[in-house]
Amino acid sequence: MKRFSLMFLIFISLINILSSKELAATVTVNYEQLETSGKERLVDFSRRVEDYLNNTSFTDLVWEGEPIKCSFTIFFMGASDDLTYTAQVVVTSQRPIYRSQNSSLMLRIQDQKWQFKYEQGQALYFNQTDFDPLTSFLDFYAYLIIAYDMDSFEPLGGTQYFQKAFEISVLGGSSRFSDGWSLSSESYNKRGFIENITNANFQQFRQDFFEYHFNGLDLYSTNKAEAQNKMVQLINNLFEKRDKIERRSVLLKIFFDAKSGEIVDYLKDFPNKEIFDKLKRIDPAHISKYDEALNN
Repeated sequence: MKRFSLMFLIFISLINILSSKELAATVTVNYEQLETSGKERLVDFSRRVEDYLNNTSFTDLVWEGEPIKCSFTIFFMGASDDLTYTAQVVVTSQRPIYRSQNSSLMLRIQDQKWQFKYEQGQALYFNQTDFDPLTSFLDFYAYLIIAYDMDSFEPLGGTQYFQKAFEISVLGGSSRFSDGWSLSSESYNKRGFIENITNANFQQFRQDFFEYHFNGLDLYSTNKAEAQNKMVQLINNLFEKRDKIERRSVLLKIFFDAKSGEIVDYLKDFPNKEIFDKLKRIDPAHISKYDEALNN
């Protein structure tokens, strides 16, 4: 009996070791827009959100490697009552570059619409069935972070997690907290973003996204020419399909907001400068960066 108990404890310990969580999140909160009473009610909010993100298993995988480094910077904008808050959030995530001390910025999203209820000391529970305006918002971005990371290591590797994010967006759009979840014409919209990335028109982009990272950035230190060619492949394919892709694509905005500076850094000595003219056509929002690369 004692031997069985010991074996069981060893087995549970091994499970805990193997089932490492996917995220290593840092949560920062800004309360400046709130009255003193509102700040006091949120005194434990950042810790509880950080614990939720870092201690929830969002996948059923045995997560290999380090958790994904990410950050949630939350700006509280107001409170309509003692429990209901509005906030804006900047979400970022990073991916290490193989054989390098550097990391690649994968996501940088500024979400200006988050409304939820929170009571001081409230426990946060992971629930994939019902929509909760607080935890479902966190789940949505957790799945995006994981899906982006997996797409960079395996072609279309993040598909099932993009699908989970899509399902959350549908639930959010039909809830009474639908603002920010329903389709809109704003420059960033959660539903528009997830519909872009799961659309067949962007299947090639996701394949190229993998090549850009796995055979581009990760190969750069050992085979620079081949790595640059893989990075350029993504740009060329987007340029060729520019007439078939919506000019105000949320997906492309998110990609270039995160990657435009990195692209310039890694391709600034690429022999064919025409690549920066193409970038100016497909990403006019960052045209000054590409002009600087051309002029230098």
